[in-house]
Parts: sequence; C-alpha cells; structure tokens
Amino acid sequence: MIDVLVFDPLVHTLVAAMNSTFRRITLAAGLLGLTGVALGAFGAHALKDTLAARGTLPIWQTAVLYQLVHSVALLALAGWRDALGASLTRIALCWVAGIVLFSGSLYWLALGGPGFLGPITPLGGLAFLAGWALVAWSAFHRPE
Repeated sequence: MIDVLVFDPLVHTLVAAMNSTFRRITLAAGLLGLTGVALGAFGAHALKDTLAARGTLPIWQTAVLYQLVHSVALLALAGWRDALGASLTRIALCWVAGIVLFSGSLYWLALGGPGFLGPITPLGGLAFLAGWALVAWSAFHRPE
C-alpha cells in the first residue's frame, strides 16, 4: 500500500505528460520491437530449417535487423519531440511504413511469398530513407 501512495503521483505525472502523438509513437515502437524480437526468435528456431532449405535465412535476418533498428529509432524519436517539432509525426510514419513495407515484404519473400512483393521492398527502403532525411532536415532547420 505504501508503494502505491509513493509512486502514484509520479506515475500520474508521467502518464499525463504524454500527448497522443508521443503515446502513438511509443506504442508503435513497443509493438514493433516486440514483434521484431518474436520474429527473430521464430526465424532462428521454429523456421530455421525451412528458411535454411530455401536459402532465405539471411533475408529473414535482414528483415528482423531493420525492424529492430527502426523500432529503437522510433522510441528515441518519441523522446526528441521538442527538438524535431512538426516533423516528428512524419518521421514516425515514414519509419513505420518502412518497417511494414521493407521488413514485411522480406518476411513474406523469405517464406516463399508471391514474387510481386519484391518491388515493394525498395519502397520500404525509400520510406526509411525519407524518415532519416526528415531527421536531418529538422536538425538543419531548427533554430539553436
């Protein structure tokens, strides 16, 4: 009971301080990070033989790597909301789109998905690049 009384004001303050954009970006980072770790483990254990037989284990690993790197970047992005201003949402959308298009298409291709997914992968890469370009643009155009 004493722990609840001591931490309740702190927790309430932290939760109240989160605006809806911050919450959405943090939620996306958490869910994409969670699924990235789960898919990495799934590929390394349950799908290992299937992916190895197809010769697509490196493709799966690339998908997991990009998903996890950009999940962490999303989490960091949420903490930079004051520094990035209006670009915050656009950057987050680019990175989420990149994860869905790039990593998502690679997961399907690694499992033998239809060939039309191949051209989707570079679109995800372009979304990643656009997000990083917006980070640089925001840093360059923000007053000191």
